[in-house]
Amino acid sequence: MAVINIFNPLIPNEIYHGDSRNLLKRIAHNSIALSVWSPPYYVGKEYEKDLSFDNWKGLLIDVIALHFSIIKSGGFLAVNIADILCFKDESMPKIMAENVSRRKIVLSKEKILAVKEKHPDWNRYKLAEHFGCSEQTIDRRLNGNNIRGGKYQSQTRIFLVGGLIEAAAKEAGFYLYDRRIWVKDAAWENSRWHTISYRSVDESEYLYIFWKPGITKVDRARLTKEEWVNWGSRGVWDIPSVRSNADHDSKFPVELPRRVIKLFTEPGEIVLDCFMGSGTTALAAIREGRKYIGIDKEKRSVEIAKKAIDSISKYTKEPEQMDLMLRDLEASYGTG
Repeated sequence: MAVINIFNPLIPNEIYHGDSRNLLKRIAHNSIALSVWSPPYYVGKEYEKDLSFDNWKGLLIDVIALHFSIIKSGGFLAVNIADILCFKDESMPKIMAENVSRRKIVLSKEKILAVKEKHPDWNRYKLAEHFGCSEQTIDRRLNGNNIRGGKYQSQTRIFLVGGLIEAAAKEAGFYLYDRRIWVKDAAWENSRWHTISYRSVDESEYLYIFWKPGITKVDRARLTKEEWVNWGSRGVWDIPSVRSNADHDSKFPVELPRRVIKLFTEPGEIVLDCFMGSGTTALAAIREGRKYIGIDKEKRSVEIAKKAIDSISKYTKEPEQMDLMLRDLEASYGTG
């Protein structure tokens, strides 16, 4: 069990700069009703560039383990994460893909060799010009090296993250209580293969919800009838992505943590986000009348989060005005 340092505790309604693995030890036992966060996804972002795959796994395992003592009995841990769509695997056989061109170029190895016999000095570029195709097509026909990910790069595959998260949580003492799917905007621009293979584009993430054994208050009255019907009891949440990445390159919309907070906590309880980013979870907590504790290792993210919180805190008694401010924040530079 993790050792908790309660002599210098973190107090609610503050954002702290530092490593979650250190600062989580300063949160009082059984004080957090809900921890909702989105960790690094191991996809090459600037803030995770120094993490090896083993380091990344260790980070998730350590952070989840540190939660068990600080979450209330009957409380929840919610982790928003996506599978790794381009996981490099040097042991994976190269995928040989015969991509059919829309231009319907019918070109065989034999045809190329016949031309090369007549023009032995022609390189693949000259051959491509002759046949009206790309030099890569010439290379593929002659050498059979049409390999997704590049001839000189490790092959990539899908890595399912859910099993890793569930195993870490179970080892810590949590049980998988529920899971939701967040349908976001399809990441067409980030999917280089969407026109050259059968693989799908990235348009969803997962929300894994873990329960700490204890008495859990189930109160559907926290939600309106419309909320319960539209998303409270639904396994798939359709929420548009944040449109701007100007301030922070890894953001989720306020609506995502807002739903989790409203569903699993009571007003006045403490919500934790140990990968706070630019402040989304804190903003959602304030909107729903909850307290928050935020942690992030990036100083710039802490500054952005505090600025966003300051801009809406004055409207705690004016929910309509606060909603307008939250929409303005997402439209101008986003939150996450």
